Amino acid sequence: MAHFAKLGTGNIVERVEVVSNDIATTEQAGVEFLQNLYKDRSVWKQTSYNTLAGKHLLGETPLRKNYAGIGFKYDQIRDAFIPPQPYNSWSLNEDTCQWEAPVAYPDDGQKYKWNEENQTWDLNE
Repeated sequence: MAHFAKLGTGNIVERVEVVSNDIATTEQAGVEFLQNLYKDRSVWKQTSYNTLAGKHLLGETPLRKNYAGIGFKYDQIRDAFIPPQPYNSWSLNEDTCQWEAPVAYPDDGQKYKWNEENQTWDLNE
């Protein structure tokens, strides 16, 4: 199955649709199918369910850095789907198009939540 993200204002993903591989033999064929189905000229971009952080989980070629979700932004320059920025202090990793905290997540097996005010990882109690 092929997945397609509908882009709205500001290239923000509004929805993601699944199209049969028999129909979406190319990205353009999938886009045309969806435009005909919805009877409009909306902008659709193919996305891969198995792509995360610039890697394809099954070892194939990754598509557009990340699987698109509602609220993600499509960046034309990077040809990538970028999730919403979770905190103002986090910066975008250009290789993965994922947001990263200014402090690495602790690697001690415990669960933490980000404290934006102190810019620290606090134990999630």
